[in-house]
Amino acid sequence: MAVTAQMVKALREKTGAGMMDCKKALQETDGDIEQAIEYLREKGISKAAKKADRVAAEGSTHIEVDGNTAVLFELNCETDFVTKNDQFKNLLSELGKHLVQQKPASVEEAMKQNLHGDGQNVEEFINSNIAKIGEKLSLRRFVIAEKSDNDAFGAYIHMGGNIGALSVLEGTTDSDFAKDISMHIAAVNPRYVSRDEVATEEVDKEREVLKTQALNEGKPEKIVEKMVEGRLGKFFEEICLLEQSFVKDPDQKVKKIAEAKGATVKGFVRYQVGEGMEKRADNFAEEVMSQVKNK
Repeated sequence: MAVTAQMVKALREKTGAGMMDCKKALQETDGDIEQAIEYLREKGISKAAKKADRVAAEGSTHIEVDGNTAVLFELNCETDFVTKNDQFKNLLSELGKHLVQQKPASVEEAMKQNLHGDGQNVEEFINSNIAKIGEKLSLRRFVIAEKSDNDAFGAYIHMGGNIGALSVLEGTTDSDFAKDISMHIAAVNPRYVSRDEVATEEVDKEREVLKTQALNEGKPEKIVEKMVEGRLGKFFEEICLLEQSFVKDPDQKVKKIAEAKGATVKGFVRYQVGEGMEKRADNFAEEVMSQVKNK
């Protein structure tokens, strides 16, 4: 039968699902509202819609490597308890395999891609897991990295997934060494590989700040320039990977460690779960009580 706007509106009010999901459900069930509700429940869309406005700033990072392709991504949930269960871990694994094989250009593209060739797309797969896990889940971001047979991926996950770092090293196939570089990245959080990557505007701004600081300290103007250049070196050490003291051997710079291996750091990405997101303000007791009340 023909699906009308009034039918879509009625189903949306009952389930909280989106208009297009409601329309599809009604089309699949020949306009039967009750069957459409069951359809949405089975797809996990109804529960997912009701949780859509909740904050999901916990979660886990995950790295999946497949030959010369790797992906680092962040999957969010509402509480860190969920990251420990097998259902969530399986979801991480399945999403990782899909992303590394299909290589979508964006989260939006990934969500619409078919998963496993069974007619279910990634968005529907995540929604079905929301129904099972009982929390809002969200694929927040990912990055795809490529290398050659002569290079190495450094894959490191810290604190059970709270921080993930993925690096690409050229000139070496030593994945253990590359992992050590990523461990350093996870711990120290550099912003750039080398000082060459730092924008001239950022360096000039820092130079002016350091000059003003030196003058305010009463330093003679004739030695301020030398002081500023010296302090700029410290600035680069803070933000540039190759300038930093290696965490596993603080007496050596990362640059020297890499050179000794004949390796060049091509690039890296570091994700920390929830960075830049609004965190839940609930305390544990309130969280548990809210779950009890909702059962």
